[in-house]
Amino acid sequence: MTSLEKIIHLAYQSKYECTNDKSRAFTDFDFSKIETLGQGTKHDMCTLSSSPRIANRSEILQDVDRPINFHSFTTTGCSVLLFKTLFTNYCTHDCKYCQNSTEYNGHKKIYSYTPEELAKVTISLYKRNYIDGLFLSSGINSDENTTTEKMIETIKILKERYNFSGYIHFKVLPGVSYEYIKQASEIVDRLSINIETPNNNYLSELSSTKNYMKDILKRQNFIKKLEFKKKLPYGQTTQLVIGACGESDFEIFNRVIREYKEMMLKRVYYSAFNPIQGTPLEKTSEQPMWREHRLYQLDWLYRIYDFSEKEIKIAFNEDGFLNNKDPKLQIALNTLDSGIDPNEASYEELIRVPGIGPKSAYRIINFRKRNNIFKREQLLKLGVRIKSASPFLKINGAEYIKIDNWIESNS
Repeated sequence: MTSLEKIIHLAYQSKYECTNDKSRAFTDFDFSKIETLGQGTKHDMCTLSSSPRIANRSEILQDVDRPINFHSFTTTGCSVLLFKTLFTNYCTHDCKYCQNSTEYNGHKKIYSYTPEELAKVTISLYKRNYIDGLFLSSGINSDENTTTEKMIETIKILKERYNFSGYIHFKVLPGVSYEYIKQASEIVDRLSINIETPNNNYLSELSSTKNYMKDILKRQNFIKKLEFKKKLPYGQTTQLVIGACGESDFEIFNRVIREYKEMMLKRVYYSAFNPIQGTPLEKTSEQPMWREHRLYQLDWLYRIYDFSEKEIKIAFNEDGFLNNKDPKLQIALNTLDSGIDPNEASYEELIRVPGIGPKSAYRIINFRKRNNIFKREQLLKLGVRIKSASPFLKINGAEYIKIDNWIESNS
């Protein structure tokens, strides 16, 4: 993984490579700007921190250590390294958890790119094969439309002047006009706007300057309509901050289900709340990373495994929270009353067994067309995680181990 410091060094070393005209090169450029604006995106995850798994039906993002760049895995399994940055770290919003907000009381130097500067940094890294694309977010400098106009100008310079053909993920700013979203949709690969919380009541606790329906959900609906018209290649995504205002996991996932159904999102991302010194929430408890991880697992069950809403609800406790256990296991313990026979079970039945995923389920179905499955070693070769699956299987009419005994031995 390329470090933040190395990215800055690489940008400096390649500062003339975007053009043969040295008068256009950024010889007086302040390279600390790259570090500050890269660090400014560290809480805007849009990366999957829980697993590097790849599925045919979705684009999976794998977490990395640095905020300046991250790997994106496309549907074909190709790895894409993105330059991840803010356009400016000044912001007129007062989000209580954010280091870029007006509520932040720590020492912060304000940086802003010009469209020309950011285009040159990006194309310099791109032409030397250090990156494959750009993830562009921003605070709001004067107003959301003016800032978005400059972000779009950056993309146009990259594409029209420098023939940039890399991947572009473009963050839509809350409240920005439809016309600017439309312009962005015509020149980028993916659009996203962060909903942050499950509803307006929670958002109002975190910010007095954002309206959930007007500034965020309405913009999501704009993107959805534009995707249908323009066939935005990778659609739209969103993100929630987990645990900043006491919301339950059940409230979060109810909103997530609505996002998938109503906004037709490709992905939802989760970022466990981490208090930042100098913000109003600096004394609020940090959320454990396992909470984020379990939400990703539940999201996977809903999107990829096609678990029903009724099944999903089983994973939550009476207070609406998940515990630090595999939600698929929790659901299986409450729904699978007897062992599943891999020789007879349907695909839908197989993927509900812990340790069996879509790929191994299909392998089982194809294998049993030619051979009977009569021992667990056969399943192991087909990619099944035997330790997890055994308590829920019935092979040759016999269960391997009583589930109650298995739970006790693995608790």
